[in-house]
Amino acid sequence: MYPFVRAGRVFFRALTTRLDPALRSSQVVMRVWPNDLDTNAHMNNGRYLTLMDLGRFDLMTQCGLVSTVLKNKWVPVAGGVMVRFDRPLHAFEKIALDSRIIGWDEKWLYFRHDILTDSKRAARATARGLFKTRGRSVATEEILGAINYQGPILHPPKSVRLWMQADQVMQSEQAVDEV
Repeated sequence: MYPFVRAGRVFFRALTTRLDPALRSSQVVMRVWPNDLDTNAHMNNGRYLTLMDLGRFDLMTQCGLVSTVLKNKWVPVAGGVMVRFDRPLHAFEKIALDSRIIGWDEKWLYFRHDILTDSKRAARATARGLFKTRGRSVATEEILGAINYQGPILHPPKSVRLWMQADQVMQSEQAVDEV
């Protein structure tokens, strides 16, 4: 089940947060609830990804993009994720989800998500996402313009570039499998 209560908290916080086009990082603090657990009594690997969606939503609200998204009927789309689990999370542990934009290209925004407990990392993910509208992808330049971003260009770091190379290899292998 989608964490609607957590999403509501993130949205409510957005209503009381000063908007900032500087692409600052986001931190969402929460607890691991029993419905987050799998049969091994630790957080389900899919739940990590669902919570990371909240981090991206929080980033979107903090920079003032929500009104533009609604007005233009932009739909956020995740395009892939690479995740590393460092240690399990158990029921009622307090966690902090740190999210930030780490770079972009003409099509994709790249995000880093760290889930921390007591300053120790439990998981790290790199995700890519974009917005779609009327059958097309919204260019990154258009997104940055919508929030009046005036900062430097953030080129994707080496880890993202290597991930994209691996993604291309995987895509070419899929094409061979389909023949």
